Amino acid sequence: MTDIPATMTAIEIEGAGGPPEVLKPTTRDVPAPKAGEVLVKVAYAGVNRPDCIQRSGGYPPPPGASDIPGLEIAGEVVSIAPDVTRWKVGDKVCALVPGGGYAEYCTAAEDTCSPIPEGYSLEEAAAIPENYYTVWTNVFERGRLQKGETILIHGGSSGIGTTAIQLAHHFGATVYATAGSAEKCKVCTDLGADRAINYREEDFQAVMKEAGGADVILDMVGGPYIQKNVDSLKLEGRLVQIAFLQPPQVDGFNFLKVMTNRLTITGSTLRPRTVAQKAAIARQLEEKVWPLLAARTVKPIMYKTFPLKQAAEAHALMESSQHIGKIMLKT
Repeated sequence: MTDIPATMTAIEIEGAGGPPEVLKPTTRDVPAPKAGEVLVKVAYAGVNRPDCIQRSGGYPPPPGASDIPGLEIAGEVVSIAPDVTRWKVGDKVCALVPGGGYAEYCTAAEDTCSPIPEGYSLEEAAAIPENYYTVWTNVFERGRLQKGETILIHGGSSGIGTTAIQLAHHFGATVYATAGSAEKCKVCTDLGADRAINYREEDFQAVMKEAGGADVILDMVGGPYIQKNVDSLKLEGRLVQIAFLQPPQVDGFNFLKVMTNRLTITGSTLRPRTVAQKAAIARQLEEKVWPLLAARTVKPIMYKTFPLKQAAEAHALMESSQHIGKIMLKT
């Protein structure tokens, strides 16, 4: 039986603000797994934009979730609720969680835990859930991307972007991606993008017009991109909005092309979904994507790992947008 301490180190948010001002190490009680949950001794946790938005005062945890940030973890199961059947103490898992990842211990629903892909370290495995869940459900379910279609992926060098490029390329799409430097554009093409667009030097709308338009656009920018995205879609095209780095409101938006070209504008958030909805995504990933991960056909792109107590530095790096791929925390 694994010895579980009464307390743990965690990172809490002391009010809305900048990373060094409000993101602080603290001592919390180790949580106990509720029905259908396991307790994981966290080895690594991923840092994601939603964590930064929560710290800034937006994207609150759903009812019943921990106020501690952190949406993806990997580690060892050290305790299980009596009704848990999928996992046993000692199993190594990665998990999507609604909060609580920036801590030495974190509870997770048994159905949103997945086995570590064959050959993967716990650090790599912790970089998988948030990005792969998000890309799978938005690009392939909501966006309905098919082999032979064209996709435009904004933020191509981000964790989401590097994941989307690899999966879209593998499943036979023509991939365009935007990024903010020559170095980032090269990463995009190295990962499988057919064309990388440096948005500081080129107008992506002009590039897509010359290319004949996109069937699917994955966007996390918003603001003025929304109209430009709509104008960059082909007949029956789909715009999938997953975040807003710029305002979600757009003055003067023209819906005419949505009607005349029979476009679909959709989007989603992952965190508020039910355990059953997230579990359905997890099973699809385990069936269709885990073998690709094991074969290294696709993989998480790692950038930098910080000790847990340096979560503020990790957030500052995330918000600088200087990184390429995943930023991680080590407990």
